[in-house]
Amino acid sequence: MRRAAIERLLPAAYQRAAGPGSVLGALLDVMEALHVPDEAVLADVDALFAPYRTPDGFVAYLTRWVAMDHVVAAPRADAPLPLPVGRLRDLVAHGALLARWRGTPYGMRTALELATGVTGFGLDEPADRPFHVVVRVPPAAADQLAVITRIVEAEKPAAVTVEIVPGPAPDPASPGPTGPATADQPAPDPTDETAATPPGVAPVRAVGRAHVPAPVPSDQP
Repeated sequence: MRRAAIERLLPAAYQRAAGPGSVLGALLDVMEALHVPDEAVLADVDALFAPYRTPDGFVAYLTRWVAMDHVVAAPRADAPLPLPVGRLRDLVAHGALLARWRGTPYGMRTALELATGVTGFGLDEPADRPFHVVVRVPPAAADQLAVITRIVEAEKPAAVTVEIVPGPAPDPASPGPTGPATADQPAPDPTDETAATPPGVAPVRAVGRAHVPAPVPSDQP
């Protein structure tokens, strides 16, 4: 708020006393300076809530808004983030999609791939163990087991038990089990919503900077 605008709010007697070099004039100058930082924030306030525009220090807070705060859970408030900020931004950008598919293989796989930056997670349901899921971790993500465990525990159905095991290295000669692309199968064009969409499945628009493939029919809730 500029000094002139503040001065117009004062009674007429005060306005006459707020001339250059007066004590009241100096006080109005200080008031104008104090408003500048807050006005700068308000002028671009929408950036605080945009996943890819918000300051790095605000990204972890936004994960709470999309129910992904379990990813950054830490014993101390000053503990370093367990993920690069860029991956947290991807999780926030896809928060609505992850909430929609929570409790499904597609939702768990998508959350794991966004958080780790690695594709190739396998989800198996042994025929001899009902309500049990085996999550196979690709070798490239073996060093992120703590984050993977937190995500799996949050994304699985409440009545399902889970087992997390290291998975074998992918065979380049065979097609990948569930990943969005393999060496012999190029990734779909993120701008084409129907290119990788199976019949009967609604297309999923790519959000933000991370491409998320559409669910396959077996992933339907």
